[in-house]
Amino acid sequence: MIKQQPAILGGQAVRRTPIPARKCIGEEEKSAVIDTLDSQILSGFLASPGKYFNGGKKVHEFEKKWSEEYGFKHAISVNSWTSGLMSIVGAIGIDPGDEVICSPYTMSASATCVLFYGGIPIFADIEKDTYCLDPKSIEDNITERTKAIIIVHLFGGTADMDRVMDIAERHNLIVVEDAAQAPGVYYDGKPVGTIGHIGGFSLNYHKHIHAGEGGLIVTNDDNLALRCQLIRNHGENYVDAHPDISINSTIGGNYRFSELHAAIAIEQFKKLPGIIKRRNKLALRLSYRLSNVRGIKTPVVRKNSTHAWYFYPIQYDEEKLGISRSLFVEAVNAEFPSPCTVEDVALTQGYVYPLYKSRIYQERIAIGSNGFPFNINNPIVYKYPDGLCPTTERMYSKTLLLTSLIRDPLTEKDIDDLADAIIKVVNNVDYIKRKIPDKNGDKVITTVDIASRT
Repeated sequence: MIKQQPAILGGQAVRRTPIPARKCIGEEEKSAVIDTLDSQILSGFLASPGKYFNGGKKVHEFEKKWSEEYGFKHAISVNSWTSGLMSIVGAIGIDPGDEVICSPYTMSASATCVLFYGGIPIFADIEKDTYCLDPKSIEDNITERTKAIIIVHLFGGTADMDRVMDIAERHNLIVVEDAAQAPGVYYDGKPVGTIGHIGGFSLNYHKHIHAGEGGLIVTNDDNLALRCQLIRNHGENYVDAHPDISINSTIGGNYRFSELHAAIAIEQFKKLPGIIKRRNKLALRLSYRLSNVRGIKTPVVRKNSTHAWYFYPIQYDEEKLGISRSLFVEAVNAEFPSPCTVEDVALTQGYVYPLYKSRIYQERIAIGSNGFPFNINNPIVYKYPDGLCPTTERMYSKTLLLTSLIRDPLTEKDIDDLADAIIKVVNNVDYIKRKIPDKNGDKVITTVDIASRT
């Protein structure tokens, strides 16, 4: 007998009111913006050697606060983390034809930054429990052309940096840490970002703290810091006055962080410890509620590491529950009003399409129309076939569930509603299976699809 009729079959939903929308900008940020507007100086940069080559007062204040808090020797703000990654790849000296080990399970810029300098992304697979690059797969993909590894600390957790750095040292490789989703996270007592040679964080709207758009490069290497500063701000205009500086890849863009953005970021940065603490509390509550639920595996936090919970990842076992992941997600989301919030559904799946399945890699056309840089190491033919990274493909197509409902201003009551919805659907999967033809199969239903169907 069914104790609770699933909402997808017409029963009463677990929750009738929308989840509170994200609220992250307060009076402190508003006041900081007004003060900056009143100063009449909205950007402190000049693209020429001198006092203002590295920005204005607020930019320097923001960079100093982050450096002092986490012990980074250098912090270089940029107008996006994509700009930061592009600056880093230029700074470390990637030449056309160099290979860089990348994650296939991340935002596209974590690999396309390599293409901008004529490098070639080589995709290693991920670990099944942390979703970060698998050290064994990294080593299996190293060749005499490999120059660097770009590690992504995904969902707020950490990669296995001890093993990664051991591999890098043995093969003389540079390690870049993409910690866009993991600000304020520690690995074995060390803040992520400079465990490798250089790294950084994102400050766009969806991240833990934001300035609308922005990013921050961090490093303890003086030369890499200088090169990033050059690339950030038209370095070609600076090097003529400094003949001692190598001009390799110092042609710069305009990746500068404005005083307005920096003013917001300073106030946001003050809130980061509290944000991470509250996210950990909500994640701990959700793990407790779901720890013994059939067909559901809660996330793993790496030993001796902290976690910032950008997303809360769950692994779904279709064999145990008997309905497709897509139908399960649809049933859980039906337990919430539609839309759940302006920006969220309660549960989504798959995360991002494995990067190597995108047209750039499948057609091997990135810069120009003749196949550059994929054709530069002739007679080597770079291929990105199905099955290249089996763990990544399984997580995308079969296994991974995600929720972003571990953010401010949510409470444990909101988390309990999510847990109740998941448990309710699990307890009714047999009934759902009898009543709804499961035509989804392996189809990955996107967030937009789900929002339109519930």
